[in-house]
Amino acid sequence: MHPDAGQAVVREIEQAGGEAQFVRTDAYLEDDARGMVEAAVRRYGRLDGACNAAGVQSCSKLVHEISADEWDRCINLNLRGLFFCNKHEIAAMLLTGGGSIVNISSSGALAAFPNGSEYCASKAGVLGFVRAAALDYATKGIRINAVMPGGTLTPMLAEAMATDPGLESAIAAVHPMNRFGQPSEIASGICWLLSDGASFVTGISLPVDGGHTAV
Repeated sequence: MHPDAGQAVVREIEQAGGEAQFVRTDAYLEDDARGMVEAAVRRYGRLDGACNAAGVQSCSKLVHEISADEWDRCINLNLRGLFFCNKHEIAAMLLTGGGSIVNISSSGALAAFPNGSEYCASKAGVLGFVRAAALDYATKGIRINAVMPGGTLTPMLAEAMATDPGLESAIAAVHPMNRFGQPSEIASGICWLLSDGASFVTGISLPVDGGHTAV
């Protein structure tokens, strides 16, 4: 997130009566991921919940056209960076008796789409990571889950649709609800998994996708 956008979110939260801070982080750099967690602990004293949502979209190419750099860019942020964030979040939570982590995957982890092999591979990797990590910490008070959003009207998707005129109708067509999701709808699933209402839930990947993965 650009610093200006990050600070705008902080102001929005504070104006609503909450408390927030923005820490610019390149999630694919382990030192940055560690620093992000340390900044949160310094400010609030402990880490009880975390949502890892940093990611990049597909380069929209066939497999034989994808360069090694394009493959690595997607895997490094969507999967390697997610690992770094979880690693240091878990270490912080172990010090204070547990917590809850939600990782953002995608309906593309289960329902592939054309020209998206590196993206689908990265998001499918999140599902395997979540299941295994959840088992590792199930008795340590740390719950680890994932949310699989469908097509959601985010700035990243809007940018992709601006460069591909047919993308909007193609995405809408694979969702039985025949519309895009709103960020607030994805956030509802995340908040539930982070909450005590999901206290007996770990290792799952929750579709919030307008029925995409039900087809």
